[in-house]
Amino acid sequence: MPTPVNESNRPEKPPVAYSILDLAIVSQGDTVKQTLNNSLTLAQAAEAAHYTRYWLAEHHNSDNIGSNAPPLLIGYVAENTTTIRVGSGGIMLPNHSPLLVAEQFGTLAQLYPGRIDLGVGRAAGTDSPTAKAIRSDFMQAAQAFPQEIGKIQTYFSPANKQAAVRAPIAEGTEVPLYILGSSTDSAHLAAKLGLPYAFASHFASTYLHQALQIYRDEFQPSAALSQPYTIVALNAYVADTDEEAQRQFTSVIRMFVGMLTGQTREPLQPSTDMTEELQDLWQHPAVYQMLKYSFVGSKQNVKQQLQGFLAETQADELITASSMYALEDRLKSTRLFGEIMQELNENR
Repeated sequence: MPTPVNESNRPEKPPVAYSILDLAIVSQGDTVKQTLNNSLTLAQAAEAAHYTRYWLAEHHNSDNIGSNAPPLLIGYVAENTTTIRVGSGGIMLPNHSPLLVAEQFGTLAQLYPGRIDLGVGRAAGTDSPTAKAIRSDFMQAAQAFPQEIGKIQTYFSPANKQAAVRAPIAEGTEVPLYILGSSTDSAHLAAKLGLPYAFASHFASTYLHQALQIYRDEFQPSAALSQPYTIVALNAYVADTDEEAQRQFTSVIRMFVGMLTGQTREPLQPSTDMTEELQDLWQHPAVYQMLKYSFVGSKQNVKQQLQGFLAETQADELITASSMYALEDRLKSTRLFGEIMQELNENR
């Protein structure tokens, strides 16, 4: 006869980790140096609020994105923090030699042991002409993405010591590898390799649930991971009131409209009152499809939204990719989001 479930014998769910993905977007009036300094300030605030990891994205040929060289920024953040994990969200692998990636992240792991993550993606992080300027054989490298991941795993393995081509500084450093994606292709691959999977639903919402299901259904345990592990990206704008959070969100609405209309050279604009026109732009199908998983409001409101989102996705970890005009607003939102996650975890 099965044991009846009550509060005393109900299995405890593991806490949901919470993290930050930073693009280092330049706000109007800030320099790139100020923006990069702000990234460190944000990482230090995240560490104080018990965030699990702080990831930096890779983008190129943009006037207003400072995260062009993730390994350099990872070192900057790791050197000036003490406990938070720091990594890439991600390294766009077709842009790079797997050997050099292993050497760079092996070096970081030697300097900051147990704190470095390597998230890798298949996209270019830029436009086609720039991708070709970075690497003339980009398309071939993108098609060889699974094999390129295998090369990185080999370079990190202590078993590679007798090989002709090695990355000795990386061997045995145990840098965890994460597969990033925004489609079902990446879900199949992460499952086959038995690696943790991070989905970019902060801007690509269409395949989120399908990709998570594929990943969980097809997951094959590996030396790296015994069961599926999912990281789901979202935008979180948390303030004292719904109105203030919506005001902060107006900057990102304008940014995404600019992306859709090809006007991407402008820095992140100051926030304004949420007007009817901006509400309409937010609800426009093209904009809404990208910003669908945006949680905007007071702490109480966002907490309720997140409860439903976690029930739907069963995510092991949430990673926020929120871009705000004012650093002080993002610091406050980061603190409030951390409080929400701690409260939700206490009630699991």
